Amino acid sequence: MARLREFDEEKALDAAMEVFWEKGFEATSLSDLTSRMGIQRPSIYSAFGDKKELFEAALRKYTRSHSANVRASLQNSTSVKEGFRAFFENIVAKEYEKSPNRGCFCINTMVELAPHDEKFEILTREHQMYLSVIFQEAIERGLRSGELDISINAKGLAQTLVVSLIGLTVIMKSRPERSFVDNSVEGILTLLI
Repeated sequence: MARLREFDEEKALDAAMEVFWEKGFEATSLSDLTSRMGIQRPSIYSAFGDKKELFEAALRKYTRSHSANVRASLQNSTSVKEGFRAFFENIVAKEYEKSPNRGCFCINTMVELAPHDEKFEILTREHQMYLSVIFQEAIERGLRSGELDISINAKGLAQTLVVSLIGLTVIMKSRPERSFVDNSVEGILTLLI
C-alpha cells in the first residue's frame, strides 16, 4: 500500500518557488530546497521529480497566479488608461520597496534558462503571449468604450506593452534612479493615446 504524503504539496511548492525566485535555477541547491520546503530529498523526488521538474512546476504555478493577478488588476479598473497606469506604477513601487529586488520569476527564467533550454523558452514565451492577450482584451475594452483612439492596433499595442514590461522589469534589477524608471513608465503610458 502506498504511503500517504506527510506534507502539504502546495506549501512545499510555494517554498520551492520562493527559493528559485530568490536564487535562480543554477544557484539553488537541493539543500536550499530541502531546508526551505521542510522535506527530504526522497520526498521531493517522489512528489515533484528532479530539480528541473520541480522548477518547472514552480514556474507554472507562478505564471498561472501572475496571469490571474494581471487580468484582475486590469479588469477591476473602470478606466483602461488608469488600469494600465496603476499596473505599471505598482510594479515599480513593489520592486523599489523590496530588498533584494527579485524581479519577475518568469522573466528571470527567460533570461537564465530560455536561451539554452527549449522547454523554458517555450514556457516563458507562452506567458508573454498570454499577457499579450490579457493586455489586448483591456485595450479592446477601451476601444469599444471610446476611451482609446479607434486607430490603435490593439494586438500590436498589447505586444509592445509586454515588451515594455519585460524591459522595465529587467532594468529594475540594476536599481536605476527611481526618476529614470518613473519617466520610462510615463513614456510607456503615452502609447495609450
